[in-house]
Amino acid sequence: MKEKFYKFYKWSNTWQGTIVLVLTFMFFIAQAFLIPSGSMKNTLLVHDALFAKKFAYGVPIPHLPWIEIPLLPDFKGNGHLIDGPKPKRGDIVIFRYPINEKIHFVKRCVAKGGDKLFVKDKQFYLRIENNDQKTINFANKMKAKIVDVNGEKFVLNPYSTIHKGIHHDPEITQNEGFNAPVFNYGPIIVPENEFFMMGDNRDHSADSRFWGTITYSQVVGKPWFIYMSWDDNYKIRWNRVGKSIDEIEDELRSGILKYPITEGHKRVE
Repeated sequence: MKEKFYKFYKWSNTWQGTIVLVLTFMFFIAQAFLIPSGSMKNTLLVHDALFAKKFAYGVPIPHLPWIEIPLLPDFKGNGHLIDGPKPKRGDIVIFRYPINEKIHFVKRCVAKGGDKLFVKDKQFYLRIENNDQKTINFANKMKAKIVDVNGEKFVLNPYSTIHKGIHHDPEITQNEGFNAPVFNYGPIIVPENEFFMMGDNRDHSADSRFWGTITYSQVVGKPWFIYMSWDDNYKIRWNRVGKSIDEIEDELRSGILKYPITEGHKRVE
């Protein structure tokens, strides 16, 4: 056993071994991403450099970095070599932009196949699997308010109580002629096996309200932890470095982390 380990150690120190190990890590375990825009603030900020957990939802087909060419055929037709759990409601997911799959987006999964949803006056309404009792159960879990709309039960803003990074920009009003889906959208029922994604920076996010749902084949992974972060003045945000996304959300809930919602508002991915 020691001899095999020693041989592996020697091989891993060769340039061939180093390349193989780095690519294996990047293709199947973790991949570095940089948050370029403010669509997920205050949970994720512009210039958060993070590792994505590639195996969170199965093992996606590896792509050549930067040019994003798949290295293997899509044998199963779902973008994954090995299937895994599907994104859950409330998960932050890294996925391929449906209009251009060479581009990666990061948003929160707010609805799954069979869910009914709509947006009215910026407020988000969700009906779980188009079923009253499941909607009530989900509202209780999320500590959110239940409302009746045309004889059906919906959860009002189901994620805002637990996920404190979710917010609206009070300066964005319908009188400005801003994009209509930000204010009013739907109702729709999410197609089976698909996912509806929205940014936490609700009034400044290009998401499923504009380009529709995503499929499992487009799911890449989920944010894991932040390994570096800096602001627009290139000052390092030491209070974020080394923290997992769960830790960031815990700190937002506790009030330890506070960010002005006016920072970095612009139309973003």
